[in-house]
Amino acid sequence: MSERTQSQVSRRRMLWSAAAAGGLGAIFKWTENPAAAQGRGAAGQPGAPPKGMPGRGGGVRYGPINKYSSPSDLRITDLRAVTVAANFDYPIIRMDTNQGVYGLGEVRDGGHKGAALALKPLLVGRNPLDITAILDAIRPYAGHGRQGGGYSAIDICLHDLNGKVFGVPVWRLLGDKKTDRVRLYADTTGTSDPKKYAERMLARKKLGFTYFKMDITYNFINVKPGHVDMYGTPTDKGIEYGGELIAAVKDAIGWETPLATDTSSLRVRTVKDAIRVCRAWEKYNMAFIEDLFGTMGFTRWQDYKEIKAATASKILTGEDGFGLEEAFKPLIDNRAVDMVHPDPGTSGGCRETKRIADYANEQNIQTVLHMAGSPVATIAAAHSACTFRNFVAMEVHAIDFLKWWQELVSGVPKPIVDNGFLNVPDSPGLGLELNEEVVKQHLREPGYFDPTPEYDQVRFVGRGAGGPWPHYNVDGVWVNERTSDY
Repeated sequence: MSERTQSQVSRRRMLWSAAAAGGLGAIFKWTENPAAAQGRGAAGQPGAPPKGMPGRGGGVRYGPINKYSSPSDLRITDLRAVTVAANFDYPIIRMDTNQGVYGLGEVRDGGHKGAALALKPLLVGRNPLDITAILDAIRPYAGHGRQGGGYSAIDICLHDLNGKVFGVPVWRLLGDKKTDRVRLYADTTGTSDPKKYAERMLARKKLGFTYFKMDITYNFINVKPGHVDMYGTPTDKGIEYGGELIAAVKDAIGWETPLATDTSSLRVRTVKDAIRVCRAWEKYNMAFIEDLFGTMGFTRWQDYKEIKAATASKILTGEDGFGLEEAFKPLIDNRAVDMVHPDPGTSGGCRETKRIADYANEQNIQTVLHMAGSPVATIAAAHSACTFRNFVAMEVHAIDFLKWWQELVSGVPKPIVDNGFLNVPDSPGLGLELNEEVVKQHLREPGYFDPTPEYDQVRFVGRGAGGPWPHYNVDGVWVNERTSDY
């Protein structure tokens, strides 16, 4: 054996020894008595990190490898759903398997459960451990806005399920933790009254939040003659009044405190209009100005690039965009924005949102997450966010009903929103389960994960089953049959 070959072999042995010493070997070791499919590992159980090696911020509760991780055995058997009534309804999806272990996911807030359930015929019978293969198969049926919600829900289900099977948290399936907790930015109900706006935002600050966002809309500035033109676009006077709202809020929470503004309903139409807005508000040093051309305006990357070059105000967009290649790559490649703003409920769930953030980081562009979902979607997004190198903050849109909102789930530390932060679970999967009693108290429609036979056949997405039809075949004979020549 050559010296080079001996060196390679020795190096391999050294790496395997190091992996075993670090507890990685335990992750891949079959257990003699595997836990129940929905069980969670804890410190001291098989597969847990070695004593004295807690990792970032505390030990990850690796569970034992579940016997149902056998690729030849595990299969998706069903998709079911419930819809929780809220300011933006939460369609929560459950992916069942033939071995009892299941995964939870969520369609984008305000979307419809059918966006995910329609994919059921493309999923049943497949191995849920084949995450990328399944996501590739359903990607053609995803789209922007709420049409990305089905794909995103399936992604979350798959990651929750895989984490449970392998006894690791979702974030471990995506990368390594860069932070133990995720900063949340507080959205706030709006008003045209500067004093009331300031009072509402100050109340948010007293809850412990450190990052804030306010809406400046057509309705909030169109309170006096001359504030909007004949097209509804804000005039200089209207833009100035928007600045008064901003100044009142900053006076209340502190000018050093990050404050962003959502302008998706301001009715900005042209690049010049947008530049007027951004320049007028430069003196407020906004954390970011969001969606100048509405939530679907992310396609206007050329316009955003021109605006960015003309102002010191930081701009972002992207909440209604699906996919890196489909929505975010042009914004990032052309450095058209200061930050990207995907909503994991549309952008593609855990894995695709991670791709978007990592790609943006290569161009030194930061990532802010839009979020208005239940704790299922919110915690799933936090699993992704904690692996980003360029993460800033994630929205929370449930501040006015946090008490029952956080009780929708169990298994995670409470409060979920803790002084403006969310602690990312280290338990297998998403690290949570639904609190059935509370969920049932807040259903938009009756039924708790009832069967969905109406979605058993391919009728909404994919190719239909096909069948016979009357025609001349290749021999010129009139037939009523299915012919493979077409």
